[in-house]
Amino acid sequence: MTLFTDELKVMTAKSWEKSMTHPFVVELTEGTLPEEAFKRYLVQDMYYLNHYSKIHALAAVQAEETAVTHMLLKQAQETIAAEMLMHTEHARLLGMSTTIQTDIRPLPTAYGYTSHLYRVAMAGSLGQTIAGLLPCYWLYADIGSYYRDSKPVNPLYASWLENYGSELFQKETQVQIDLLNRLAELSSEAEKEKMRDAFKRAKEYELAFWEMAYAGEQWPSEK
Repeated sequence: MTLFTDELKVMTAKSWEKSMTHPFVVELTEGTLPEEAFKRYLVQDMYYLNHYSKIHALAAVQAEETAVTHMLLKQAQETIAAEMLMHTEHARLLGMSTTIQTDIRPLPTAYGYTSHLYRVAMAGSLGQTIAGLLPCYWLYADIGSYYRDSKPVNPLYASWLENYGSELFQKETQVQIDLLNRLAELSSEAEKEKMRDAFKRAKEYELAFWEMAYAGEQWPSEK
């Protein structure tokens, strides 16, 4: 039997391939990514992770099972906190401001992505919220696994890749995949269609996130 998440992966195959082979990702794994592009990514991902954690908390409220509530809160407190700690250390090593997290002004893609997740969480179901959250986990886990043997000379890129290829991150991603499959089994076809939409839009934003950092996205009035 085909799992719901397998269906989602096939549905977004083109976007997935573009994300896995985007110049930002390839150059990062090769160690040739310009640090300015990584800095742009770092700042925007800090903004994103701050809100990503809050979406987990909203999902925890949506959950009817206490075990699921606790799991989602644990993910927000531990997994995402670890990513933020890594980003903060990278920012320090790059000589960026220590007040960076309070000074962040989101770019269009980061703002749009988090807005999508809030909309799904506030107007939808737990299944839709998890579907929106999953592409971030899954794509990074796939990159960490696929490029695990890459040895970028830049130590910042090496530690980034090591984090997402770690057994812990792979395990936490599988927890989210399993949860979505379980929720899909209990959902109507109409509900699953909404879950597909939440996942697909989030996956497109994941691809756009790389482009935002790589190309140096700006708000229209600032160009």
